[in-house]
Amino acid sequence: MQSKSQKFDEQTIKAILKRCWSRESSSLWTKQNPACGQCGVTALVIQDQFGGGILKTPTEGGWHFYNQIDGERYDLTIEQFTVLPNYMDLPSNREEAFANTNQNQYSYLSSKFRQMLR
Repeated sequence: MQSKSQKFDEQTIKAILKRCWSRESSSLWTKQNPACGQCGVTALVIQDQFGGGILKTPTEGGWHFYNQIDGERYDLTIEQFTVLPNYMDLPSNREEAFANTNQNQYSYLSSKFRQMLR
């Protein structure tokens, strides 16, 4: 699943995601909080492109999903929180993360992200 031709650079990836996120990728998106509601769909798209695992942590709003790549935690939607989660790094999977999104949101973000990554 990992794309060997792409190197994971967190700052570059975050900048690309910020340009990709919209109401098309999460109904909770706002200009003031573009990362809101993007955790599941983002974790899926990042795993598609860079491999690794999906982790989860419980929050007041439900499960929060993020990635683990080469043993490191990458929470690319952390900016949605005013109070940072107490990370439990529980193993998760694509099925659980997909329950946090839908096919249209996933297809949109996946396509937009791949376009901008080039």
